[in-house]
Amino acid sequence: MLKIMAVNAGSSSLKFKLFMMPGEEVITEGIVERIGWDDAYYTIVVNGDKIKEVLPIKNHSVAVRRLLDDLISRGILSDLSEINGVGHRIVQGGSYFPDSVLIDEDVVQKIDELAELAPLHNPAHLTGIKAFLEALPDVPNVAVFDTSFHQTMDEETYMYALPYEWFTKYKIRKYGAHGTSHKYVAMKAAQIVGRPLEELKIVTCHLGNGASIAAVKGGKCIDTSMGLTPLEGIPMGTRSGNIDPAVVGVISEAENLTAAEVVDILNKKSGYLGVSGVSNDSRDLEAGMAKGNRRCKLALDIQSKRIADYIGSYFIQLEGIDIIVFTAGIGENSSRCRRDVLNRLKVLGVEVDEEANNKQRQIVEITTKNSKVRAFVIPTNEELMIARDTVRIARLCEK
Repeated sequence: MLKIMAVNAGSSSLKFKLFMMPGEEVITEGIVERIGWDDAYYTIVVNGDKIKEVLPIKNHSVAVRRLLDDLISRGILSDLSEINGVGHRIVQGGSYFPDSVLIDEDVVQKIDELAELAPLHNPAHLTGIKAFLEALPDVPNVAVFDTSFHQTMDEETYMYALPYEWFTKYKIRKYGAHGTSHKYVAMKAAQIVGRPLEELKIVTCHLGNGASIAAVKGGKCIDTSMGLTPLEGIPMGTRSGNIDPAVVGVISEAENLTAAEVVDILNKKSGYLGVSGVSNDSRDLEAGMAKGNRRCKLALDIQSKRIADYIGSYFIQLEGIDIIVFTAGIGENSSRCRRDVLNRLKVLGVEVDEEANNKQRQIVEITTKNSKVRAFVIPTNEELMIARDTVRIARLCEK
């Protein structure tokens, strides 16, 4: 039996889940939030009870040490040597990493090099990696990349119609994101319907504050909506998704802003927030829509249309669709979003089961028996995929 820590480090947060493998039992989980503040939040689940503390946590190294000390003091571990491996979620692996890898100095250097493609994520991941390497120097650490699953896309799919030297010099191409989630729910969908993944054509919709769609054929990604950065694709909580690139020049001149400032607005002040003027949270927009707020409804409608647009295009690429999967915060919890998207796909023979669609937080089929395409809600489990890859890559089962 192996104890594997799955880690997702953000710029001011550290999410963790400790697994017993290969049984995939969750021993404990939690999150450290507001790292760098005197009133940081530390939350851990012990014997099913969620325990929350407010305390100063200066940096990620302090957060990791607080977590590891707590595992001992609460009797979750008797000694830190019981941790057999640590897996880290990394957003951007570029074209370097078609699979998860054991972390060494070269891997750290490449993750750092790719920070320009994920400036909000990769530096934070590196901070988490260094904190765990410092605390557990003899434990194998594995990097699990959001981009790896999408490395099976064809050149005609991942390339942009730009000067070719931009690709050779600056690595400008589509990389995608949320690959660990897309891979997990595609595998789970095949298991649910009792068919080999290699036979299925699946569209996976990871819909949260960040959102992406993927076309999965025979278990391999053939296209995805996010691109060079998470800004491409469908509108999200604060991201614009696809727009005419000329908007950057027009607004830059009109508002006397730099291109970087305009891109920052596209990333942080657009999407739900920009259109509605209310919030980047879909729950707030649904509440506003219920009260007759036209702009809240418009923000939600724009996103639903773009999701349906992508699914329609993937129907052509896949030469049909067997299964559509909804996952992540919005995908798992918003019956309105799922209904709106699927109703836009009636031309594909999709028929929504309204009663099933209103169920929450469980695996459920939300289309009728007459529907030509089956749709499911499947909660994602990126941490489990990280734990599985940590065992596989570090070959811990052989030790």
